[in-house]
Amino acid sequence: MSARIRLKKMGSKKRPCYRIVVMDSRAPRDGKAIEELGYYHPVEAENKQLVVNVEKVNDWVQKGAVLSDTVHSLLNRHIRTAKAQG
Repeated sequence: MSARIRLKKMGSKKRPCYRIVVMDSRAPRDGKAIEELGYYHPVEAENKQLVVNVEKVNDWVQKGAVLSDTVHSLLNRHIRTAKAQG
């Protein structure tokens, strides 16, 4: 089994929200997740859009999980804003 850290779509029409989850790479987008690591709400205010447990993400990456391109860019943005805030 190859694990992948990716987004799982939730929410309603024209009001999407996503959960950052660990899933089997062969599982469907909205299928059963192994573990939830955070969430992303693109329509919220800038400081409430992204919540991620970075420690769990690092643990899964050490175990061999691969980040999707979108999650990778979201984590980079999260790290940059955390450094800017202090």
